[in-house]
Amino acid sequence: MDAAERWQILRLHVEDQIPLAALARDTGVGLRTLERWHARFRTEGYTGLGTRRRADAGSHRLPAELVSLVEGLALSKPRPAIITIHRKVSAICEEQGWPVPSYGVVRAIVADLDPGMVTLALEGPASYRDKYELALRRRAEHPNAMWQADHTMLDILVVGTDGKPARPWLTAIIDDHSRAICGYTVFLGAPSAMNTALALRQAIWHKTDLAWPMCGIPDVLYVDHGSDFISHQLTATAVDLHIRLVHSTVARPQGRGKVERFFGTVNTELLADLAGHITRGHPWPTPKLSLAELDTALESFVTTYNDRPHSEIGTSPRAAWIGDGWLPRMPESLEDLDGLLLTVAKTRIVRRDGIRFQGLRYISPTLAGYVGRSVLIRYDPRDITEIRVFDHEEFICKAVNQDHHGQKVSLKEIQAARNARRRALREGINERIAVVATHTSPTPPAKAPPAPRRKLKVYKEDLR
Repeated sequence: MDAAERWQILRLHVEDQIPLAALARDTGVGLRTLERWHARFRTEGYTGLGTRRRADAGSHRLPAELVSLVEGLALSKPRPAIITIHRKVSAICEEQGWPVPSYGVVRAIVADLDPGMVTLALEGPASYRDKYELALRRRAEHPNAMWQADHTMLDILVVGTDGKPARPWLTAIIDDHSRAICGYTVFLGAPSAMNTALALRQAIWHKTDLAWPMCGIPDVLYVDHGSDFISHQLTATAVDLHIRLVHSTVARPQGRGKVERFFGTVNTELLADLAGHITRGHPWPTPKLSLAELDTALESFVTTYNDRPHSEIGTSPRAAWIGDGWLPRMPESLEDLDGLLLTVAKTRIVRRDGIRFQGLRYISPTLAGYVGRSVLIRYDPRDITEIRVFDHEEFICKAVNQDHHGQKVSLKEIQAARNARRRALREGINERIAVVATHTSPTPPAKAPPAPRRKLKVYKEDLR
């Protein structure tokens, strides 16, 4: 009962002159209790009716060594149950001649332990650091001062190129100052240097969508210690583009909290409304979307995300990135950027009908002067309707496949179609071989019926 509740009872005596004995009878509060309240009210006023904390609150009347014993048992790994601690302590107390604490006292001692101490003792320094150490949150001073990049496996199943369910990955690049998503790539398979390069390529270069203006070369790229982020190719690219590559502390994801928050937003807001979303209790839903359809949904969501107000910065990421207007640092050309980022390079001979790659033919008028010569081609695995041709690392031209002009065809789609064609041919071969075997295999001779088994003879001596 707090001070206000006590006053509602006591004021009937103070203001209305109702005797304390009558109040005790009507309210069920003891007369001695009412007299004590009244005495405290006359000396201390309304504040005297509040609950008083005992002077020895938080302390124990047990020997200090006994309290330390209980605490030590509670901090040991694996942590025993309270009943086990009480049983062990009781046995030790009888041996030492100490007063035996009750179960409730032991439980209270364990409950009073510092949570940080419990976490450090039972879960280790990493868990303690993540829960209790102060995390300094910094924000870059201006757009493109620092980008964060990271990967996550999405909580959704899509239809893979082989027709089987597959769980995709997402690589995202976020601007630290504005929280704007500058680039991303969604893919199947484990993260790789190529997927990181494709996300960087999209983040750095101009987008076709005018509502997505984020571009430019960052001053700092903040990444983790994944194999793709510590690759020699990414390091060399960062040097060529004058990007300072910073790796986060191992096993400490707090520094990448901004991009981690975006991943959570994608899973809860976008994927939750898409077919194939993975939820607790339904780890294998039926996928309906292809990777390309998921990519389209992600691009639309990124545009929405960049345009809506962000709670931490008070404005939209797009507005924060644009600011008062500024010019981002850009590479000389897309070809120069591709020469640094796109590590997928193949050597091909220029034929009279163009360059052949992955069963497709690429042509360009510029290739007429290179017929018969060996050239280097670079391509984007997400869209191989065009390739870029280099001669001794010098860009020549862009060659296109006219059969898929205006379309977007990925390398995996081409490979999947080729594999499907191969499987169909193999099934046709097997069917025909089976027909041949049916008509050409000699008929095995009929097996003679087995001879009847003779009954075991039984002698009279055995029946006795």
